[in-house]
Amino acid sequence: MNNTQIRLFVLIAESRSFTRAGEELNMTQPAVSRAISALEAELDVKLLVRDRRNGLMLTGIGKRILVICRSILSGLDKIDQEIAAEKGLEKGHIRIGAFPVAAAYFVPKIIRTLSARYPGIGISLHEGSVAEVKEWLASRYIDIGLVISPGEEFDAVPLFREKLYAVLPREHRLAQHPVISVKELEDEPMLLCRSGYEPPVVEVFRRAGSTMNVKFEVSSYPTSLNMIKEGLAVGVMSQLSLLSLPPDVVVRELAEGAYRDIHLAVPSLQEASIAVQVAIDTATQLFSGTEAPLPSPAGGAGHTTMT
Repeated sequence: MNNTQIRLFVLIAESRSFTRAGEELNMTQPAVSRAISALEAELDVKLLVRDRRNGLMLTGIGKRILVICRSILSGLDKIDQEIAAEKGLEKGHIRIGAFPVAAAYFVPKIIRTLSARYPGIGISLHEGSVAEVKEWLASRYIDIGLVISPGEEFDAVPLFREKLYAVLPREHRLAQHPVISVKELEDEPMLLCRSGYEPPVVEVFRRAGSTMNVKFEVSSYPTSLNMIKEGLAVGVMSQLSLLSLPPDVVVRELAEGAYRDIHLAVPSLQEASIAVQVAIDTATQLFSGTEAPLPSPAGGAGHTTMT
């Protein structure tokens, strides 16, 4: 496998298009087809298949080789970065993955600061659920992920701690309480954000010896807030997800003082490129030890209590 074949295979896998990958490398579509056919013949395996319903897809061995190819390209990029750093010119490209709330709050400032300090470093953002960000890290599709509960499969650096709050409709019987215990929520119909957002919420109930009466499972905070607004359920949600509340939704302190920790995760800190190390240092300088703004009082003015 040569460098061009590796880059071409990765581009095809990510774009799911021979044409777009060829355009990226200034190759014609027939040339792309020949290069991939030659690669499959050389390896004696099928890497890509066409499916009538799903289009171009990776085979099982293709998925495994993709991870290795991404690691090879990352290694080549690290060589370029080391040479540039020796000359005092940091360069490279970083793919950052983040779940929506983190992408909105952290990433724009990280990109602006990095671009100002290191104009030779390019940055791209990939937004998805926490579970998707972890999948992208595992497959080496991204270099850095902003995640919750990173687990042992990644190296992680703490970035930010935000509080968890009880979130209720304005007319709820507990809305007049300035502080609510988890036990008081035990019998309430609750909604829970899945796709990797739920571990801190589940943990606060576990620590309190309470069970959750989960009535709805959703995958986005805006949906959660609007369902709470309609009186369908109550929730326990993070500080950054509550910066813009819909009308008639109120936020209350939890007596247990629950928190959610956001980490910067990478496949390996030891193997991280100079550009990735610079990005991690920049992010921690910007946000470690800072406090999130309080949830917006929109719709809950006169009722929302924060301490």
